[in-house]
Amino acid sequence: GGGAYGAAKAGGSFDLVRFVQQPQVLARIVSAVFALIVFACLVGDGYTSVPENPRLFCIFNHNEDACRYGIGIGVLAFLACIFFFMVDVYFPQISNTTDRKYLVLADLGFSGLWTFLWFIGFCFLTNQWSWTRPEDVYIGADSARAAITFSFFSIFSWGLLLTFAY
Repeated sequence: GGGAYGAAKAGGSFDLVRFVQQPQVLARIVSAVFALIVFACLVGDGYTSVPENPRLFCIFNHNEDACRYGIGIGVLAFLACIFFFMVDVYFPQISNTTDRKYLVLADLGFSGLWTFLWFIGFCFLTNQWSWTRPEDVYIGADSARAAITFSFFSIFSWGLLLTFAY
């Protein structure tokens, strides 16, 4: 509804069912799950080794930066989803319009930045995966593809959050 930055009035009781049915809450949950999948795939199977050398290397063309980037934006996106989820819970209780304004602007800015960073991550991981030699990947190819796929999906889920914040 209308009112001060998306809330009709401050106060009132918390209704969990109504809260979870809000589109921005659903999009935030989906974004958190996508981020969790990306960084879990990269942490779990993103590093491998060859039988001759036990040293671990990133399966994305031996580029450690590719794994670090995916893990980094995934972890930060997951933590941000939790933070903004809590903001969504307490937002109706905030009566100060200045505080509401700053929270909405923070959500807008972060969602915009993370939409862009997921796009960069998708392009970076896809490029490095295209240069990866098949003989370098014994285990983890499915996890690498899942990280790329959910990086792509995250572009749209964070774009949706950007739209809702706007």
